[in-house]
Amino acid sequence: MRVVTISATYGTAGSVIGPAVAGRLGVPFMDRAIPGAVADELGCTLEEALAHDDRAEHGLGRLLAEAMRLPTVTFGGVDMYLPGNMPLPAEDFVAHTERVIRQTARGQGGVILGRAGALVLADHPGALHVRLDAPSKRRVLQTATLTGVTERQARRLVEDNDRARAAYVRHFYHVDPASPLLYHLVLDSTSVPIDTCVELIVTASTALS
Repeated sequence: MRVVTISATYGTAGSVIGPAVAGRLGVPFMDRAIPGAVADELGCTLEEALAHDDRAEHGLGRLLAEAMRLPTVTFGGVDMYLPGNMPLPAEDFVAHTERVIRQTARGQGGVILGRAGALVLADHPGALHVRLDAPSKRRVLQTATLTGVTERQARRLVEDNDRARAAYVRHFYHVDPASPLLYHLVLDSTSVPIDTCVELIVTASTALS
């Protein structure tokens, strides 16, 4: 089955492109389904699992983003201060998330948004790894247009989410998620129309599989 991982900075329409690609390929779109599966495996509540999700409003990514502002943090090392009380060890959540991703890839296939999918499935045969990115200014404008918030609010959303998602990958995988070496295809979805991005990803996945 076809497998596509999508790493998307905020404001690049990853939550729109991902499901569209999945629909075209006839495979599941894995987004919020992953925390639910992890909660089942760990025997915790979905709320507790979402507290460790890299896109949840108050999740692990948000905590790591706050930790990045602390002077004691050194990325690339092994120590990271996590403020607050976590309902379960963060490493357990990440390990089980990786297991769910690998099971999905080996089984029915799927399009996986976020959660360092390109790193987890780096050696998976036939998996296509995609990065959606663009200059922050264009992502801010697209966010403001799509969500109806002010440009100032959109800028805060972009900056906070970029910081959080990068922190998740850097802390647990010790790499820069923006590195093009991690991906087969890098697209600017604020310049290339969304439908065209979907078409390019589907074509690339079909050719690679």
